[in-house]
Amino acid sequence: MKEFELKYGCNPNQKPAKIYMKDGGELPVTVLNGRPGFINFLDALNSWQLVKELKEATGLPSAASFKHVSPAGAAVGLPLSEVEKKIYFVAPDAELTPVACAYIRARGTDRLSSYGDWAALSDECDAATAAYLKEEVSDGVIAPGYTEEALAILKTKKKGNYNVIQIDPAYVPAKQETKDVFGVTFEQGHNDFRIDGTLLRNIVTKNKDLPDQAKTDMIVALITLKYTQSNSVCYVKNGQAIGVGAGQQSRIHCTRLAGQKADNWYLRQNPKVLALPFLDDVRRPDRDNAIDVYISDEYEDVLADGAWQKIFKTRPEPLTREERQAWIATHSGVTVGSDAFFPFGDNVERARKSGVQYIAEPGGSIRDDNVIETADKYGIVMAFTGMRLFYH
Repeated sequence: MKEFELKYGCNPNQKPAKIYMKDGGELPVTVLNGRPGFINFLDALNSWQLVKELKEATGLPSAASFKHVSPAGAAVGLPLSEVEKKIYFVAPDAELTPVACAYIRARGTDRLSSYGDWAALSDECDAATAAYLKEEVSDGVIAPGYTEEALAILKTKKKGNYNVIQIDPAYVPAKQETKDVFGVTFEQGHNDFRIDGTLLRNIVTKNKDLPDQAKTDMIVALITLKYTQSNSVCYVKNGQAIGVGAGQQSRIHCTRLAGQKADNWYLRQNPKVLALPFLDDVRRPDRDNAIDVYISDEYEDVLADGAWQKIFKTRPEPLTREERQAWIATHSGVTVGSDAFFPFGDNVERARKSGVQYIAEPGGSIRDDNVIETADKYGIVMAFTGMRLFYH
C-alpha cells in the first residue's frame, strides 16, 4: 500500500486527505479492519513510537492509550494487584498476559481521558488484550501483529468497524522529517535520541539513593514525555504513568494538572470508592464519570436525591475534602519527569504533595539552585538529564 485515502483531515471540511510516502515507497502500515482517519493515524504513528522505545528501554511489553496526539496513559506489562484489577474493571476470571496488563494499566492512568482512545501495543496483540479492548470505548489499535483469535475478537467491535492497524516493526523513518504549516515547510532531524539509564547519572540533590524501580519509572516518564505535546509533565509509579499534563503554556500548570490526575488515580483506590454500590447495569464509562465526580468537590452532583438512584443501589456516604487530603497524604514512591527544566521550586512543592520522591528533569534554569534546595528540603532525589524533550 503506497497511499491511503482518508475521509477527511482533522475536520470534515479539510478535503481531500491521504497518507503516503514521499519517496513513493510502501507505507509501513497495513489496515486490517475499519477505515482509520487522519487523527487516528497521527495517534497510531505517535503511540507506536512510544511503546516501541519503551519496550526497547525496559525489556518489558509496553502499551499506550492516546487521545489527540498525546498519551492519556502509558505503562509496561507488570502484573496487576487485586486493587488495580478492581479499579480497572478486570473480570475476576480474566486471562492476564503481560501485554494485556500493559494496556490495562495504560488505560487506567486516566480513564476519563482514555474514553475513545487509540491503543498501541509493543508486542503482538493476543486474545487476552483483545478481549479487554472489546469491552472498552476505543477507536482503534496499532500493533506489530495479531493472533488469529485476537483479530477475530477485534473485528466484532463497533459493529465490525473497529480500526485495526498492523505496523512493520522493522520500519525506520528517514533521518530528516518535514512538516507544512500555513504553506511553509519546516525541516528537522528526526528525534532519535535514545533514553536510557545513562541519562540518570547526574544526581544533583543531597539524597542520591535512586532504586532500580525509580530508574525504570524515570525512563517511563521521559519516554512518555518525548511523545506528549509540550509543555508536559508526567507522574509515574511502578512502571505506569499515573498522571500526564500535556500542552500547557505554564510549567507549573503542567505539574498541577498531572498531579491532580495522579491524585485522582490514587483516590480511586480509597476504600470508600472501592465500595461504591453501583447498579449492576451501569456501564464502565458511566462508572468512571460517577467516580470522577464523587472524588471531587462536586460530589453532590451524584449524591443528590434523584441523582444517586440512577447510579447506586444505596446512597454512598460522601468522601469529604478532609478524607481526600488525608488519603492523598499517604501516597509515596512516585516519580515525576518534566520535558524541560523546572523554572521555580514551586513545581517541586506541588509534586511532593502527590507522593513524589524522585524527579527527572533536564536542568539548566537560572534558578536550578532554588529547585535543588526545594528538593533537598523534602529529601527528594533529583536527576538532571541535560536533555530537553519538547514535542509539537
